[in-house]
Amino acid sequence: MLKVKRVYEKPSAADGERFLVDRLWPRGLKKQDAHLKAWLRDLAPSDDLRHWFSHDPQRWEEFQQRYVEELEDPKKTSQIEDLLERVRQGTATLVFAAKDEEKNNAVVLKHYLEKRLGSAAR
Repeated sequence: MLKVKRVYEKPSAADGERFLVDRLWPRGLKKQDAHLKAWLRDLAPSDDLRHWFSHDPQRWEEFQQRYVEELEDPKKTSQIEDLLERVRQGTATLVFAAKDEEKNNAVVLKHYLEKRLGSAAR
């Protein structure tokens, strides 16, 4: 099972393994309080894409397309496959710092991974 959650929300056992998927460390959060299995900063949007998007709702559709293109970079294949394997083994939660819980990179990454998991099952 794959979930998304703000990193500032209290961790719970239901989260399973927690993976931070932001390029920058969340403000005001101590590393030990995040309860992370790993910080997957290389799977986060590039700095250029992050700055361009700037959480502008009008750029959401294009942001998703551009981010998926970045995720399909062969340099990311190994980390994507490792994360997919973790999801196959149990619950994994992608944590993020953005205030918008519906339009952020963790949501896009979750959909991307679910699509990959679905196509592998066929």
